[in-house]
Amino acid sequence: MIKFDHVTKRYPGSNEALSQVSFDIEAGELVFVTGHSGAGKSTLLKLIAAIERPTSGTVLIANQNISQLKAAAIPYMRRRFGLIFQDHKLLYDRNCFENVILPLHINGITGLDAAKRVRAALDKVGLLHKEKAMPITLSGGEQQRLAIARAVVSRPSILIADEPTGNLDSSYAADIMGIFQDFNQVGVTVIVATHDARGMSATQNRVLHLDHGRLTVSNSAESVNA
Repeated sequence: MIKFDHVTKRYPGSNEALSQVSFDIEAGELVFVTGHSGAGKSTLLKLIAAIERPTSGTVLIANQNISQLKAAAIPYMRRRFGLIFQDHKLLYDRNCFENVILPLHINGITGLDAAKRVRAALDKVGLLHKEKAMPITLSGGEQQRLAIARAVVSRPSILIADEPTGNLDSSYAADIMGIFQDFNQVGVTVIVATHDARGMSATQNRVLHLDHGRLTVSNSAESVNA
């Protein structure tokens, strides 16, 4: 489903954010992308979501070469993704329901069908009782849950999260990872960037470990944490 073939990404005026990175992610996998701050984790996720394009090498998403996609085709390709950012990117002048329904409105889904989807997404992350609350009144963990609800309301096949537990205490972090595992168990491909995969999962999941832009490990979480 996702294939990187000798991918290098270099930003203007900087060193290589990624250097000769190659890996495959199959449909339905749960994958952790680990590494120190500045290792290239966010860049890797942006390349998968076609927010950035590689300087060299090939990124294939469902056999589509990202570099060859026309600009007009990118929004349609991105519909298969649910994106969760480090800073949530919530709209603080809209309540929880209105935040989650926004992607549906962008895709032309309105009315009762949209409302049903929004409430199902909020229920999945435990926020159905706060659909009318403003995001500013939520705790950090609840804001992250709201961001997840917004990411999954369009029923994406690929869920991408960039440091989703970075600012949360261990209890909230475990809850968030449990939500990701629930989505993975129903067939969603989940890719989570984190500085530390230890304790994230009791099962064997893939770990892609980056060190200064280079992929140094690509195996199970259990072997990395041993």
